[in-house]
Parts: sequence; structure tokens; C-alpha cells
Amino acid sequence: MEAAQTYGRKKNATAVAYVKRGKSGEGMIRINGHPLQLLEPEILRFKVYEAILVVGEDKFAGLDIRVRVKGGGQTSQVYAIRQAIAKGIVAFYQKFVDEASKKEIKDILVAYDRSLLVADPRRCEPKKFGGPGARARFQKSYR
Repeated sequence: MEAAQTYGRKKNATAVAYVKRGKSGEGMIRINGHPLQLLEPEILRFKVYEAILVVGEDKFAGLDIRVRVKGGGQTSQVYAIRQAIAKGIVAFYQKFVDEASKKEIKDILVAYDRSLLVADPRRCEPKKFGGPGARARFQKSYR
């Protein structure tokens, strides 16, 4: 069974993509069991399509991709999904196709948007005492 498993992360959202060669030739992408066409919000759906359209739909033709995503908000989940899909296709091509086509896909993705393959390390800073947030302090008063 030809399959590759990868993950994508953004803030607290984690998406795990399971890429395998599909039985049917058209190639389907499902997110938490639902087809990609039903992903909400609609505006962010195109962010996920970016990963597919930049590489070219022909590369996804025979592949089935199942994505599980949890944690975070809507936007960070979408960014985690697109990263997991992009990393999944690269991993699949490295494992089961050839190194040259994997390098070609990777170069296209990095040239378009580096966050498709490289996770954003920024995290929320913890709140400290003496103020309402991580850096802000309570207002000083003399009486």
C-alpha cells in the first residue's frame, strides 16, 4: 500500500494528512470526512486550493488525501490543512515516485509561499502577573 502521512501546524491547530494512491482515478480530498468543496469559511477555502493549483491538478490526479484537523480557530486550521497537504504530496513523491519530480514540486511550493512547507514557530506568549496580558502592565496611579 503506497501511503505517506504528514502533518501541518499553525498556532494551536494540527492537521494530519494521509496521502495514498487512490482506487478511483480522479483523486479526492477529504477534511474530517467531508469533501474539500464543503470547507467553511468559503473565502479561506481558496487558501487550501492554492496548494493544489500551484503544483498543478495533474499531480493530484491519482491521489486520495484524507486530512484530520483539530485545535485552533478557523483560520489557523485552514493554514494547517494547506501545509499538511503540501507536505504530504512532497513526501509521497519522494517515497513512491522519483527524487527529481519531488524536488520540482518542492521548489514550486517554496517559490510561491514558504509557509506551505515550513511551519511558523510563533506561539502565544503566556500572561504574567502585574498586568492584563503578556507585556501590558496595569496603569500606574499615585492616589
